[in-house]
Amino acid sequence: MRDVNRLIARRKLQDRLFSLLGMACTLVGVLTLVVLLSGLIRDGSGRLFDPAFYSSFPSARAVRAGILSPLVDSLLLALLTVLLAVPLGVAAGVYLEEYAPRNWLTTIIEINIANLAGVPSIIFGLLALGFLIYGLGMSRSLLVGAIALSCLVLPIVIVTTREALRAIPNGIREAAYALGATKWQVVQHHLLPYSLGGIATGTIIAMSRALGESAPLMTIGAVTFISFLPPAPWQSNFPFVNMQWLDSEFTAMPIQMFNWISRPQAEFTRLAAAAGVVLIAMTLSLNAAAITLRYRLRKRIKW
Repeated sequence: MRDVNRLIARRKLQDRLFSLLGMACTLVGVLTLVVLLSGLIRDGSGRLFDPAFYSSFPSARAVRAGILSPLVDSLLLALLTVLLAVPLGVAAGVYLEEYAPRNWLTTIIEINIANLAGVPSIIFGLLALGFLIYGLGMSRSLLVGAIALSCLVLPIVIVTTREALRAIPNGIREAAYALGATKWQVVQHHLLPYSLGGIATGTIIAMSRALGESAPLMTIGAVTFISFLPPAPWQSNFPFVNMQWLDSEFTAMPIQMFNWISRPQAEFTRLAAAAGVVLIAMTLSLNAAAITLRYRLRKRIKW
């Protein structure tokens, strides 16, 4: 009996130590983020709360420089990346998890998708440069940048979709099949609605990564200094949709920050710090939206 009590006490002690270790690791990450963010806010506070900082174009004079064009271009890149990567990634994840036969070819595809998730981002930029720009003759535009970022986040969307589908109990599939539902009806009416929270979370996290990438965009020739906005995606006459903005030159928040931080003047360093705070705020907002969306979707699901 004493040996059993000692074993239980030892196990409880191990649980407490592991909990303390996990809490310490979490605090290290949180404190690191707080220290970095507070340093950026301190350095960029002079421009961070200035409305002209958000409504002005980049300039060679630090006092007149702003983030209007890189901010708009980053948001357009994120929108295009979502439109390109999410439907393809979700469809591929559904096929691999629910339709694909379990053979050597499927195994090879799954291994390559997992490997693509760890490929350095600059490789996707080189792929877009060689295939889209040099091979197909496309211009160095918003569309090419969005395609490069879509290839970057596509493995994340596929893996997230598959994991969300695997989390659904097989009893739901079997009950639907027992009532005469087809494979597509099971996917459409049961699996996708139940896995939507996990898919949305993975998608938003992938978009957060895409927002902070600069290597693939610089590889395909994103402009480091730009003082104009892309054409509006709408027009007053028929067909009321203007697609010229897809072919526009572009920049992005990380590229503009790199341009500012490479200058010797201290004023540009403060501009880069303020832009960094905005970029972190955008990323944290996307993560907060993912958590909120997942929580609300899970509350609506009744198993």
